[in-house]
Amino acid sequence: MKKKYYTDEYLGTGTQWGPFIISGGFLVLFLVLAFFTPDFAAEAVATSFDFSVEWFGLFWQLLMLATLIVSLILMFSRYGRVRLGKKDEPQYSNFRWIAMIATTLLASGGVFWAAGEPMEHFMTTPPLFATEGMDTWDRVVPGLSQAFFHWGFSAWAILGTVSTIVLMYAHYHKGMPLKPRTILYPLLGDKVYRRFNVWGALADITSIIAVAAGTIGAIGFLGIQAAYAFENLFGIPSNLFTQLSFIIILVIVASISAVTGVDKGIQILSRFNVGFAIVLMVIILIVGPTMFILDAFVAAEAFQMQNYLMMSLTRGDEAWLGWWTIFFWGWFIGFGPMMAIFITRISRGRTIRELVIAVAIMAPLVSNFWFATIGGTGIWLEIQNPESISGPLAEVGQEAAVAAILDGLPLGTILAFGFLIVTVVFVATTTDSMSYASAVSITGNDDPSKYVRVFWALIFGAVAATLIAIGDGSGDSIGLLQNFIVVSAVPVSILLLPPVWDSVKIAKRLAEEQGIKKKDE
Repeated sequence: MKKKYYTDEYLGTGTQWGPFIISGGFLVLFLVLAFFTPDFAAEAVATSFDFSVEWFGLFWQLLMLATLIVSLILMFSRYGRVRLGKKDEPQYSNFRWIAMIATTLLASGGVFWAAGEPMEHFMTTPPLFATEGMDTWDRVVPGLSQAFFHWGFSAWAILGTVSTIVLMYAHYHKGMPLKPRTILYPLLGDKVYRRFNVWGALADITSIIAVAAGTIGAIGFLGIQAAYAFENLFGIPSNLFTQLSFIIILVIVASISAVTGVDKGIQILSRFNVGFAIVLMVIILIVGPTMFILDAFVAAEAFQMQNYLMMSLTRGDEAWLGWWTIFFWGWFIGFGPMMAIFITRISRGRTIRELVIAVAIMAPLVSNFWFATIGGTGIWLEIQNPESISGPLAEVGQEAAVAAILDGLPLGTILAFGFLIVTVVFVATTTDSMSYASAVSITGNDDPSKYVRVFWALIFGAVAATLIAIGDGSGDSIGLLQNFIVVSAVPVSILLLPPVWDSVKIAKRLAEEQGIKKKDE
């Protein structure tokens, strides 16, 4: 089969210009339309968002839950011992490996949402748990738990568990190209690689557009936050010019990292991210409400476990679901194929059990503790001094919540400067890793051209800047970014359905090959 890639009938491993031109052209076209007809672009995105929430919201909820359940079953079963990638030893140490995984989603929005989302849910208890006469602690636990849920186990499972198993088997065990269409290999076989296979082309194109939307959202969110932090530190107004300037800085850092390659750029940035974030968390734990944070983390995690099925499948308030849960599910689904490609690239030699523990358990717990530290501190400050955090959040937006929290702590200026640094480096890591995955999906090569990677980093930044400019750097920019992210996830969610059962078949096949399971059992 591998030799066929060098014939005219099958795709090769060089740059596939069709998907490249269509996906890149779509983003450039959107960029032009948004620049010259901003009202039309905004209305089109909003209309598409409403359609996506209404017709795909329930499917996404079921898909996310099913992916998590299947990955946990594989982890706890004997199939968890299956080693992936046809390699006996992992390429990276545990710390480096988990650091590269954890920083990607946390960087894509965890810094931006960690302060504001818990506060939003604390001030207005999620509909599923809202009752009359709730006291303060009764509002803290479900509020923080809802944020945990959105950035927790299901979110991480869709990014790199069952789809990664499929990709690692097809790529390393069967010699298939590392592309989004390879997710369909167990379902469609060799024909998915034919040059004019519609399903394969759609898988590649829509996955690139979706991850572009997710990365664009991350760049936009954190560009806005960095500009606000800069104003808070140095008094320079957080206007459209400042926001766009930070986006340019973010893209430059990501482009430099892209040129150096995965083994240097992404790895170095991710290790710095984790180390610096840990230092910031420890300082906040020491100078902040230590016991409140720890108590809230444990209680909210337990509350989430107790109510996980209800939180996963609730359909009560469609407007609330669309703005919160469905938005986040669309974002993470859109990242799914490219994150699976990225995790496949760095996880060779790992077992299924190691993969699921790292991606679907450890990374979510790290994310949840980050939210408990930042968001829990904000809630504690709000309880001590009403409207100290909720006021800036309501008046300015999510980007103001972090600044307000740090202002309320000792060493606030030092912490604020640290968060400014970590914001820039976090989003640069996401931009770099997703431009890498996009380049891989176009070329099918583990080591794609640095120029292709830089192209995607530049186009990501350009569209993010345009969307912010349409919203004039205000709250409207956030809404546009959120809507754009959700719309792009619709076709990708269909692509991520087959791995739910294909991963089990592959785990069984590899278990037989590796002597973990007998064929007649």
